[in-house]
Amino acid sequence: METGELRLRPPRHALDRRAIAWWRTQGALVFGPVALVLAALGLLIPPAAVWLLVPAAVVAVLGVAWCAVLPGWWFGLHRWEVTETAVYVRSGFLWQEWRVVPLSRIQTVDTLRGPLEQHFGLATITVTTASARGAVRLRGLDAQVAADVAEQLTERTDATPGDAT
Repeated sequence: METGELRLRPPRHALDRRAIAWWRTQGALVFGPVALVLAALGLLIPPAAVWLLVPAAVVAVLGVAWCAVLPGWWFGLHRWEVTETAVYVRSGFLWQEWRVVPLSRIQTVDTLRGPLEQHFGLATITVTTASARGAVRLRGLDAQVAADVAEQLTERTDATPGDAT
């Protein structure tokens, strides 16, 4: 390797562990109501019981499996880092994506805290660039860490020469 050459490496920081519970809650809120409605209708409409209770059981089993397995797996895959020159993000589970955003390309830095994120003390940072690929999101960060990173990115991008286009 030549001097000054950069090698792609995994970003240093994992998400906050509370992201696992956040993802599990999201899964439960998606799968739970569907399974409950199907089960209730199956019990209330005897002629359609089989046609409704079987899908209710399938949705419930898939939901439990989803909530039990995927959040832990996602936690191990999602990584992030902010350096003096760029923002690095690795995400995805079937199709893994590595994004590197030079500070000179950053246009805006936004912090979002939805109701569930607020409940778990988490936040999402969205780094918008001029890239056709779109914004980079750092999801599942501790709310205070997210606020500090947003402030740090704002200061660094302001001090970085470039036109952000």
